[in-house]
Amino acid sequence: MLFPVGSRWLAAILALTFCTSASAGDVLFENVRIFDGRSATLSAPSNVLIKGNLIERISTAPIAAADAQRVAGNGHTLMPGLIDNHWHAMLIRVTPAQAFGDVGYNNLLAGNEATDTLMRGFTTVRDVGGPVFGLKRAIDEGIVKGPRIYPSGAMITITSGHGDFRQLTDLPRTIGGMLTRMEQVGGAIVADSPDEVRLRAREQLMQGASQVKLTAGGGVSSPFSPVDVTTFTEPELRAAVEAAENWGTYVAAHAFTPAAIQRAVAAGVKCIEHGMLMDEATARLLAEKDIWLSLQPLPEGLRLGFPEGSVQRAKADEVWPGIARSYEFARKYKIKTAWGTDVLFSRALAQQQGAILASLTRWYTPAEALVMATSTNAELLALSGKRNPYPGKLGVVEQGALADLLLVDGNPLDNINLIADPANNFKIIMKDGVIYKNTLSK
Repeated sequence: MLFPVGSRWLAAILALTFCTSASAGDVLFENVRIFDGRSATLSAPSNVLIKGNLIERISTAPIAAADAQRVAGNGHTLMPGLIDNHWHAMLIRVTPAQAFGDVGYNNLLAGNEATDTLMRGFTTVRDVGGPVFGLKRAIDEGIVKGPRIYPSGAMITITSGHGDFRQLTDLPRTIGGMLTRMEQVGGAIVADSPDEVRLRAREQLMQGASQVKLTAGGGVSSPFSPVDVTTFTEPELRAAVEAAENWGTYVAAHAFTPAAIQRAVAAGVKCIEHGMLMDEATARLLAEKDIWLSLQPLPEGLRLGFPEGSVQRAKADEVWPGIARSYEFARKYKIKTAWGTDVLFSRALAQQQGAILASLTRWYTPAEALVMATSTNAELLALSGKRNPYPGKLGVVEQGALADLLLVDGNPLDNINLIADPANNFKIIMKDGVIYKNTLSK
């Protein structure tokens, strides 16, 4: 939890602090052009009635709603809230050294960053690794403003796998012994057999994970995890898949190389995170098996954030050239592709969240990029089945959908760079039928 049980007075004070700007009740958007999350064009001037947390009615004719708060859209674009499908809410503001330090401080930092995330127009994130369950609860209870969070909990890794941030002084590991600080905090946890993997996956599900995250290959930021290494064995991966499927959900696997991706697919993994070093045969495999690819147009600033001459910088230099090739494969073979940012340890890069999305226009039209960050990303979220913490339609503007909406000054289908400046261009930000930002009066 973010706060101890005995601190109800503090939770109440923070609830007042964060939520006084939010408005509830029915809302009627009048004279808006709608990007519905699926189409390549805007609608005719329309009116949209929000009742509770749902879109009640959409009509080109006037809508009678005597008790609703009326919003004069003035021809602005009404669109779904944005979705980032590869986010680490607990690992944005901290440094790597702080990540497993003071839990209270880190939660407060993450809560502040969550508010900024929502104010950038990201109403939903899929968190693919980190101790995020308390933050999610605080947001859902209205204590902190922030996006909906689809949590994975601790990344499950192997000894020296990606996500194993232990030091050499933590070795040798005693089987069944004390957990390291990294594991106690819940950032990542080591599992070196099918039974251990099964146990750790079930622990995340017990805490409320909507999907399970494993690291099937080496990674950039981990100090002792070469990029080319394939980590879990197929039986180990299959143990996590079985545990997740028993709970009606799926496993997402971090993997760069063809070997790591192919092993994960053989074990039943439903979503590959990254995939930047895949070859053409692996791309065809993903398409044939109908596997999701959660791919990120990683910004150059993230690569340059690793110190020159460091192991991490050398690994980043190996991975970054594969980004463009992977997007080209994804388009060529029509792979189901989700979008995310994977920002780590940098508030400045997190503030570029919308700009990172806009950078997809290297491979996609603005409409294709925005569809990916709304309705397509929502399809991947729905793969969590009954473990979905927010059942309902996300990523679309249609009758019966959840009311996560942005009112944009301009047409992002013509100028996607509007989303890179949310402070000026997002006039209204609504999540779950509640308005958290409204600058129309200004």
